[in-house]
Amino acid sequence: MRAFMDKDFLLKSETAKRLYHEHAAKMPIIDYHCHIDPKDIYEDRRFQSITQVWLGGDHYKWRAMRSCGVAEQYVTGDAPLDQKFQKWAETIPNLIGNPLYHWTHLELQRYFDIYEPLTGDNAMEVYEKCNQILAKPEMSARGLIKKSNVKLLCTTDDPADDLKYHELMAQDPTMPAVVLPAFRPDKAMRADKPDFPQYVARLEKVVGYPIDTVADMKRALADRAAYFEAHGCRTADHGLDYAFYVEATDEQLDDIFARAKAGKGISWDEQLAYHTALLVSVGKEYKKYDWVNQLHFGCIRDNSKKMYGKLGPDTGFDAINDASNALGLSRLLSAYEMGDALTKTIVYSLNPSDNGVVGTLIGCFQSDSPIPGKIQQGSAWWFNDHRPGMEAQMVSLMSLGAMGTFNGMLTDSRSFLSYTRHEYFRRILCNLFGQMVEDGEYPADMARLGKMVEDISYNNTCRYFRFHEILK
Repeated sequence: MRAFMDKDFLLKSETAKRLYHEHAAKMPIIDYHCHIDPKDIYEDRRFQSITQVWLGGDHYKWRAMRSCGVAEQYVTGDAPLDQKFQKWAETIPNLIGNPLYHWTHLELQRYFDIYEPLTGDNAMEVYEKCNQILAKPEMSARGLIKKSNVKLLCTTDDPADDLKYHELMAQDPTMPAVVLPAFRPDKAMRADKPDFPQYVARLEKVVGYPIDTVADMKRALADRAAYFEAHGCRTADHGLDYAFYVEATDEQLDDIFARAKAGKGISWDEQLAYHTALLVSVGKEYKKYDWVNQLHFGCIRDNSKKMYGKLGPDTGFDAINDASNALGLSRLLSAYEMGDALTKTIVYSLNPSDNGVVGTLIGCFQSDSPIPGKIQQGSAWWFNDHRPGMEAQMVSLMSLGAMGTFNGMLTDSRSFLSYTRHEYFRRILCNLFGQMVEDGEYPADMARLGKMVEDISYNNTCRYFRFHEILK
């Protein structure tokens, strides 16, 4: 019997151990997609309690607690912080096989030097020790970034954001890592949402001119993309319910926009047509700036209308969408290509059944590009970032594409302790490679394999996003 989560955790062969300890473990981290608040980084936020840094905003944990019968008072409510932690600790033993179990204990090990399993019985002892360690000067937001060996991270920012904190961080020589904005224009593209008129008004104030037509909106987003470019942006991100491509005339699009801006209802097909037009338009801006376009799709959001009404979005009530994505993604990528808007693109589906769809479609759009893996399948995302999900995504990518060009892992997280997800990913990667060597499916060329592991862990991302121009 192996020890619980020891130094060779998830590494089941000698080759895997060598690949991880000699290559993957030493590589720094680039977190090119996360939801950390740039204000918290600039102001070097301190956490008074492990509950704040662990449970605050983490809807992964909230879902698990609800599934174990924990009352909402202890999840998102006003219960005392120590009681919330106690409820989380009582939840943990039930999560066998859930990545939260492994992430929780990796975080306890790496940041708090705690190697015993967390349970309801030792919750308060662990709580007090974590809080004592968090009180140390080096355990602030910036300190945690430095301790995690993060060299660069990209936050998620709306086109209307002023990027004030990014400006301040860019001028601060004490920053432990480079922090760049990422362009996330979802609100400008969801004309079906009830708050769309208010958002357009906000964007009008930022750009300084009326937005009365789709052409005006395209211009506004182009102007804001230029603003983001001036602030070091290297990537954009789009959250889609599913992959789609719906055409409409300029007259039809302006009619859709006018009704949406006036707060009148539009149909779902009209929303898709409006969304399509803007996706292709901003794609041209991304290509002009040599940005990476990230497309996340396959999610049904806010399924519990009751809880959405109480807590709002991103609180743990989303699920995997089983809509067909093949034809929509094909037409969208083709439209990008025909419209000279196909920049470097990473495609993520929340539905693991789309692995083959994504893996084969990206291979159709790699032509005439000097960039290795110009169109990428993104890492296993959200409900798939567990061991079986990561293995399935990587096995599919190896089977259908070129694994050596893969950009590897991101956190997609709101937590300063979530960087251990990169370690989790790297261990799984090395174990996969190691098993292939042990089974005689790939030669025991440790120099080549080691370089591939280092590239997937860090170097590929540096080159793909042009971060190497910054990280010298």
